[in-house]
Amino acid sequence: MENKMERRYGLFTAICMVVGIVIGSGVFFKAQTILQKTQGDMMLGIIAWIIGGCIMLVCVLAFSVMAQKYEKVNGIVDYAEATVGPRYAYYIGWFLSTIYYPTLTSVLAWLSARYTLVFITSVNPDFPLLIPADQGGCVVGPECIALMLFFLCASYVLNALSPKMAGKFQVSTTVIKLIPLGLMAVVGVIYGIMNGGLANNFSYSYQAAAGGASSGSVLFAAVCATSFAYEGWIIATSINSELKDARRNLPKALIVGGIIIMIVYISYFVGVAGGATTQELIDQGATTAFTNVFGNVLGNILNLFIAISCMGTMNGLMLGCVRGTYALAVRGRGPAPELFSQVDSASNMPANSSVLGLLYCAAWGLYFYLANLAATWKGPFVFDSSELPIVTIYAMYIPIFLVWMKKATDENTVRRYVLPGLAIVGSLFMILACLIGHGVANLWYLIVFAIVMLIGGLFDRHNKK
Repeated sequence: MENKMERRYGLFTAICMVVGIVIGSGVFFKAQTILQKTQGDMMLGIIAWIIGGCIMLVCVLAFSVMAQKYEKVNGIVDYAEATVGPRYAYYIGWFLSTIYYPTLTSVLAWLSARYTLVFITSVNPDFPLLIPADQGGCVVGPECIALMLFFLCASYVLNALSPKMAGKFQVSTTVIKLIPLGLMAVVGVIYGIMNGGLANNFSYSYQAAAGGASSGSVLFAAVCATSFAYEGWIIATSINSELKDARRNLPKALIVGGIIIMIVYISYFVGVAGGATTQELIDQGATTAFTNVFGNVLGNILNLFIAISCMGTMNGLMLGCVRGTYALAVRGRGPAPELFSQVDSASNMPANSSVLGLLYCAAWGLYFYLANLAATWKGPFVFDSSELPIVTIYAMYIPIFLVWMKKATDENTVRRYVLPGLAIVGSLFMILACLIGHGVANLWYLIVFAIVMLIGGLFDRHNKK
């Protein structure tokens, strides 16, 4: 055993990591959610996508500047250590490894299973399920949960045993998921122009229909809905110690990937509007647009693309899971650092850290099923584990940006003040959006967050002794 990993990923793989981690299921079903929030106002929906994308981009640009200066083991942890200090970096790394990575990974494993079953049952309506598909079998049925566990374990094995194969899988799924999005963006616009549907959808104004009422609160709610779709890009920084020429390639990957994501989301949203009326999209989702434009057979294949898209995102998230505890252990912090800092000589991966990452995923997957899917866990401490970690990740960015503005005396005004300043504003917006959007559930989540961080503090104190 050793404790250093080789540099195995190039710029193209890193860009695919950024794009593939962010573009998952969110882009497919958030179009419906955003139209519901704006009550069918397409222009407000596009503005919401732009605002959400700009918040992501300013944060990407701010961290890309840091990526040119700091490089150690795990991007965001490195930046926190270099600016605020090692103790703050430890708590960010602890949060990422115990909450952020595993909560999102377990949710994406479930989404991968769900859309796989939706595709199977759409192709073969007589496919036997213990709970019929029209009664929620594809969502909470035992087949869905079993498939969820399989995808979770398969992703773990791929990342823990063959990181190069995991990188190739990320590239492949990123390319595959862009196919239906690109087709819908181009063909949907042409289809909508020819039948007049696109112009009709854009002619509706929420403000006019509401008798002049302010659309600000509606737009705010729509931007909230984009947060999940744009989330996850920071996970790509976890491979900076395995990226060739990381100080040049990681900033490029973050910026190029962020721009691609924003363009794809907005283009797809407009394309979907050309394939169906806003009311159809609000009631039935984007699948209706695909069916109208490409027919029933190709429309149903969309579910397969969504499943593959979710698998690619899950793979990128698992990439962070298996490295999370390792990033702490190589700094001599966290539980049993001498154990979790070891890198297997055959796979060149932190095997012990990978196992612990899978255990965290299993625990959060169990919580997600009991509290959010089956609803067998009621009362306090019930919250959406797929979105609420956003409130803490953006809050944790802010001290990094503030200290950077104080310490980066060798940087120009734009890199030292403008970019981090805009990133702070964007982070505060996301925090406020999450607090308003989830209400009292934020309290239950923050209590759990505080307990987990307290446990992390106890581990750190034990190491110091």
